[in-house]
Amino acid sequence: MTKLKYLVVACLLVGFFGCKQETYQVGQIITDKGEILFWLYDETPLHKASFIDLASSGYWDSLHFNRVIDNFVVQGGCPDTPAGFSDSPYLISPEFNDSIKHTYGAVGAGRDENPDKISAGCQLYIVDAEEGLPRLDGEYMIFGQMFKGFDVLENISKVATDKSNTPLDKITIDVNVVDLTENELIDLGYNFN
Repeated sequence: MTKLKYLVVACLLVGFFGCKQETYQVGQIITDKGEILFWLYDETPLHKASFIDLASSGYWDSLHFNRVIDNFVVQGGCPDTPAGFSDSPYLISPEFNDSIKHTYGAVGAGRDENPDKISAGCQLYIVDAEEGLPRLDGEYMIFGQMFKGFDVLENISKVATDKSNTPLDKITIDVNVVDLTENELIDLGYNFN
């Protein structure tokens, strides 16, 4: 019998007395247009920890998506200003990984044009280009990947904006970290392969 079969049998025998499923921390953004869920990469530990800390503290919950460009990104967090990210609580060194790309639904950390490619702790964006944005690979940090809420992303990307790509009607965000089991993740559309 394989180890997995032994584990399943053991869990069935133990029943509810001590067989606890492992949970995974998942990013959640709730908007008036619906919920977005995304996997947080272990391969980017500084960015993952930053997201978890800021989400858990409610940092983003009074903010909104302040930059929306259809077929590019939706972005929120600290203001996207010419002065850069001086309002960010801290900056994060890059953790580029060749296997993590700017695919459709990738979640990344914004930054200004600094030559060291240091991310702002407060900025996050979601790729809204079905073909991805490979020109951003190795330039901006990706720390997560959406698996639920693509319809929500599309609804956000279609809102009316002004000349600076700011939505005319604010899209507030409630950013959280939720713990989900493997079965819950699979039911929600996450693929562990």
